[in-house]
Amino acid sequence: MSLLSQLLTAVSDGRVEIVDLTAPLSERTPVLRLPEPFANTARFRLEEISRYDDRGPAWYWNDVVTGEHVGTHFDAPVHWVTGRDGEDVSQVPAARLVAPAVVLDASERAAADPGFLLEIDHVRDWEKAHGPLPDGGWLLYRTGWDARCGDEETFLNADETGSHTPGISAECARWLAEETPVIGLGVETVGTDAGGAHAFDPPFPCHAYFLGAGKYGLTQLQNLDRLPARGAVLVASPLPIVGGSGSPARVLALVER
Repeated sequence: MSLLSQLLTAVSDGRVEIVDLTAPLSERTPVLRLPEPFANTARFRLEEISRYDDRGPAWYWNDVVTGEHVGTHFDAPVHWVTGRDGEDVSQVPAARLVAPAVVLDASERAAADPGFLLEIDHVRDWEKAHGPLPDGGWLLYRTGWDARCGDEETFLNADETGSHTPGISAECARWLAEETPVIGLGVETVGTDAGGAHAFDPPFPCHAYFLGAGKYGLTQLQNLDRLPARGAVLVASPLPIVGGSGSPARVLALVER
């Protein structure tokens, strides 16, 4: 039996589970809002073309209006000024969209402190327990924030001082991007950076360091609690938008049970 036949058999008999890590995409999907004078992305919406009516009696279809960075989405290097000479989303090699993934669970810390920041020592402690970060793979950072995705106010968790969501310190972001073999960072929050990262040095360090290093980001993931600490295979499927800085994506994980 070929390797692919073995995989299909394992999926059909339940030995390999396919876990959907993608948040539903609708007009209610939370969207990052930037303060003035910065421009903001369009929210997701469907504009009906026809629905079994005079406009088209046998078919239903819509136009889609959305920003590249709405809902569960993929950040390509060109999204950030530090990666401006890097790949757009259409140029990301297909082989890099299927890769091993590990899950670092900081959900208890984030529950106690919405502004919790992952530090290098937290990652090193994880490695002592679970082994090294995967060469050519993804670090998926679980904070439990996906439980808030049904309500934009609690998901963005903002007040007059700004947004308060968990993330990664500037020092840790630089280390992960420049000194570890991972190809990308996946998070459950609206972006790869912490809510207060505008005040970090540099601002938005996950974007600055990861995309500047030619690596990638995935945001607004769900169901990371259903993945093992290591051993999953992640499949990311952004649209190959020519010149695109990113794309909404369907993100799946294959888990051996």
